[in-house]
Amino acid sequence: MSDPLLFPVPNSLETARLQLRSFRTSDASQLHEALLESIAELREHLWFLPWVAEEQTLQSAEVRCRKAEANFLIRTDLPYLAFSKSTGRLVASVGLHRTDWTLPKTEVGYWVRTTEAGKGYGTEAVLALTDWALGSLKARRVELVTDEANYGSRRLAERCGFTLEGVLRNTMQSPDGQIRNSCVYARLPA
Repeated sequence: MSDPLLFPVPNSLETARLQLRSFRTSDASQLHEALLESIAELREHLWFLPWVAEEQTLQSAEVRCRKAEANFLIRTDLPYLAFSKSTGRLVASVGLHRTDWTLPKTEVGYWVRTTEAGKGYGTEAVLALTDWALGSLKARRVELVTDEANYGSRRLAERCGFTLEGVLRNTMQSPDGQIRNSCVYARLPA
């Protein structure tokens, strides 16, 4: 692929119920509110992400939005916020991470706001971004990697058509010192 900076990545995508949009600095207050509501669950399942471990303040949410905006522009990360089309409420975040633009391949990651969990928003957002990556980006592979004990994410991967390729043993250490395994799921072009 030519320079990733020239690749036309959409700033927004629509699904039946969601508007996926790249981060903006003006999203900080909504992001802060969603993170405060969801931080216990995020720390249970995504403790290894530096932004999850930090204190959640309005300033840290603004910094996260600015970094996400910058990374999107230079194509080092493609994060989106997912808003309900009917209410405008921030319900989830989804993104393509660790993209290898030469193959290309990428990894999809997501989290769902705690009060919006169980409504299918994660599945809808992951499907939309994965389908875009396999179609428009022409990705040869989209991975979804999750902690083996995160059964919700494992079920979501299966609902979205990902295949479990393997369990990598002893890949992470949780904050309580437990050694954890990672499940690697992948979707390939049809």
